[in-house]
Amino acid sequence: MVAKLTEDERAAALAELPAWTYEPTRDAIHRRFTFAGFNAAFGFIARVALLAEKADHHPEGANVWNRVDIMLTTHACNGLSQRDVRMARAIDALLP
Repeated sequence: MVAKLTEDERAAALAELPAWTYEPTRDAIHRRFTFAGFNAAFGFIARVALLAEKADHHPEGANVWNRVDIMLTTHACNGLSQRDVRMARAIDALLP
């Protein structure tokens, strides 16, 4: 079973992930990434997909030309979990 983060755990996680914003209506975190163009953005999406498959934790995402939006929440607990925090860190590590 996946545990939902407590308020204190969520606050600590968000402090470690300053580029991510909390979405209270979804109990999720969101980040927008901007790249030089479509190819760079799409390449980033492909790298995120490989991470997600390996972790068996799949984010919600959207791409418009050079922009990628990613939302992380855990459906198994209906909110933010450590799985989301780990995935956000892994996604951030893909950036130069």
